[in-house]
Amino acid sequence: MLSRLMSGSDRSLDREFNCTVRLLDDSEYTCTVQRDAKGQWLFEQVCQHLNLLEKDYFGIRFVDPDKQRHWLEFSKAITKQMRSQPPYTMCLRVKFYPPDPAALKEEITRYLVFLQIKRDLYHGRLLCKSSDAATLAAFILQAEIGDYDPGKHPEGYSSKFQFFPKHSERLERRIAEIHKSELTGQSPETAELNFLKKAQTLETYGVDPHPCKDVSGNAAFLAFTPFGFVVLQGNRRIHFLKWNEVTKLKFEGKTFHIYATHQEDQKIILTYFAPTPEACKHLWKCGVENQAFYQFEKSSQVRTVSSSNLFFKGSRFRYSGKVAKEVMEQSAKIRREPPEIHRAGMVPSRSCPSITHGPRQSSVPRTRRRAVHISIMEGLESLRDSGHSTPVRSVSNGNSFLRSHGAEGGHGTAEFSEDSYSPSDSVLPTPVSSDPSDPAQVRHTNGPRTVQEEGGTDPCTQNQARPQGVKPKGKRSQLEKTRPTQRVPEEGVNQFICSLARLFLVTLALLFALLLLLIVLTESELDLAFLRDIRRTPEFQQFHYEYFCPLRRWLACKLRWMGGHLINK
Repeated sequence: MLSRLMSGSDRSLDREFNCTVRLLDDSEYTCTVQRDAKGQWLFEQVCQHLNLLEKDYFGIRFVDPDKQRHWLEFSKAITKQMRSQPPYTMCLRVKFYPPDPAALKEEITRYLVFLQIKRDLYHGRLLCKSSDAATLAAFILQAEIGDYDPGKHPEGYSSKFQFFPKHSERLERRIAEIHKSELTGQSPETAELNFLKKAQTLETYGVDPHPCKDVSGNAAFLAFTPFGFVVLQGNRRIHFLKWNEVTKLKFEGKTFHIYATHQEDQKIILTYFAPTPEACKHLWKCGVENQAFYQFEKSSQVRTVSSSNLFFKGSRFRYSGKVAKEVMEQSAKIRREPPEIHRAGMVPSRSCPSITHGPRQSSVPRTRRRAVHISIMEGLESLRDSGHSTPVRSVSNGNSFLRSHGAEGGHGTAEFSEDSYSPSDSVLPTPVSSDPSDPAQVRHTNGPRTVQEEGGTDPCTQNQARPQGVKPKGKRSQLEKTRPTQRVPEEGVNQFICSLARLFLVTLALLFALLLLLIVLTESELDLAFLRDIRRTPEFQQFHYEYFCPLRRWLACKLRWMGGHLINK
């Protein structure tokens, strides 16, 4: 009896497991999940716990044993997506950044997006000028500690907070100045709203970077934003393609292709190489989901896409959620009392220590020297709670370093080296020098820049659109720089012809194999009803006596001749 009870309890334990979801404020939600439960069930439980209705902007992310990050698919069972044993630990993150976060219906949704963007700022994904960085950090201070109080906030109080991976003393003083003089009287809700409005204007708003290499072997980061596809390289945005310009996303192994139609029907293909095939597939799926979410008017317009050619299909994937327009229409129908928000306040944070009272980590060294590189273990620890999409094992950037300008007292501002955009390391400063003479400064505009505008100022742009192996020769005009992209129609026709040829050959091979199989069956001694009927038909008897028997005698003669020839040797 006792053994039966124990075996029954073991079976019940096998049918369920514990799952912990780490929320954006670093609190944790743990629940018991049935083994056959789908991702949608877990997501609904988390949203119910948060009292969240505008939930379509969010997703659940997990990391596999190979340190590759994935988004939990709601239509599939949780256990079928995991490659490890329970219990599982996942993270709630913003999956689709709102195009206008200030227009969100409910304050709870704006607060969660605020926490996500604050996390992006700390981990180095939200790049900005020093002036913008100071404003954003001041909004965070105002939201978390309220108005400046000389009795509570002594000199240098902003140094007790860490808003960026690394920053300077001069920036800290500027943050304190803005907080003291410009933000007095703003409630946490107002400060968070102003923070979102400011962050939305930045070029890297909504960027979730995927590390890749271009055809020349240069490091680059690919990302998908509410407004289109971007490529970041050397702290600069070298490509921007609106979603309606992107015609196809495709991957083969580690190779990722972006097909687009630009100005005046100019077709371009961008090719990049991901660290692993799994990272490339994840990049492709993220691109497919983002394009479907932001581009289409209705979810019924979303179609299943294939990663390969027309007839030989590789991975197939379809975005199954609502699109942005439907989400906004549904949000407008919300009628309820605003839910109570429990802000984190001064609670220590594991992954985003902007609200902790630890020592300041200044990025401006006392003397001009190379920045100390983070160790491998420290790098993994800094990524433990990060929301990146990239595999941890492939994101180190050992060649990145910082330079300082100005007096020895650290009053200069930090600037990026040419290759220093590495948000996955989480050790580089987010603010970019505001000095106009800085050649690596990011140029910010209200509207997105076109590819041709960026291509005229950055030589890296030419490498992205140029096929591998094609080298530039001397000075060329802008039209000549983009000449390789004009070969796209010819390449598309060639690929289509190759697909048709392969389909034709495979069809012939299958028909030939079926014919041989039928002949073997009919000429065999098998006594089956349908074979007897075939053997009795006049057409088969004519084929048997006029074609098959002579062919069989000819083959037998050739085989005997070849056997005798080999024996005589």
